[in-house]
Amino acid sequence: MVVIVGGPSSEKLGSDIAKRLDLPYINLESKVFPDDESYMKFPEEISEDDLIVIQSCFPKQDKRLMELLFILDTAKEFGVKNLNVVIPYLPYARQDKRFRAGEVVSNRSIGNLLYTIGTDLLLTVDAHQEESLKEFKMRSLSISAMPLLAEHLKSMTLSDPCIIAPDKGAANHAETISSILKTNCTFFEKQRDRITGKVETAKKDLDFRGKDIVIIDDMISTGGTIANVSKIAKNCGAEKIVAACTHALLVGNAEEKMRDSGITDIITTDTVPNQFCKISVAPIIADTLRKFIEL
Repeated sequence: MVVIVGGPSSEKLGSDIAKRLDLPYINLESKVFPDDESYMKFPEEISEDDLIVIQSCFPKQDKRLMELLFILDTAKEFGVKNLNVVIPYLPYARQDKRFRAGEVVSNRSIGNLLYTIGTDLLLTVDAHQEESLKEFKMRSLSISAMPLLAEHLKSMTLSDPCIIAPDKGAANHAETISSILKTNCTFFEKQRDRITGKVETAKKDLDFRGKDIVIIDDMISTGGTIANVSKIAKNCGAEKIVAACTHALLVGNAEEKMRDSGITDIITTDTVPNQFCKISVAPIIADTLRKFIEL
């Protein structure tokens, strides 16, 4: 028998996936003690052959990861044979290699922790560097939400849109969106100071007069990169400017920063719940689980 557990950060998403797969859903009892430590309780001991655990890891990435490890360790103790983990937003994915001598490769450490605790299958959505999942010792897969974003963009009244990737790393996302919308795409170049974190976007001499622009990326964190591209696009004559991403972290004043740069709409999915979620990733996660697990 297969059962789905929704972690504290993904109760609604977990429930939605369970309904789509017609599987039993377990809601954990959870609370936070005054000293900020987490408490969780299964309604009863479970010993299913397969358990699917859904837990996104933002905000409070460290806390959400610890909650996930507690859930997985307890499930193994109860006798669950196969642990299938869905982390819609996988944290620490940007630190997938050693950029400066002595740095911790956090992404690899996360993979090692999940493997050591007994994870058999890991699914995530639009991993920042899909190649980095190959270093994980368990079966790991990144699902693309770009077709979902493209379908939503189709429903918007966009005039001769051009899809822009803010850097080379997001160029494949722009190409996916543009192929579905049957429109043009381009990408910008950016450089990040590895010490200060400051990002600079190289200017391009483009003609966007009469065009609406969609800036696409896997995630929006502080909004600085997106705002830089938006300002350049505006100076090149762009009309409406839309920011679209899978994971909208929107740290600090990210929304204000993007609005001030000329962005009119922010489109995102529910991998990280917020007010801009217009698209659910439940369908693509459910479809992928069907392929990997005997339901």
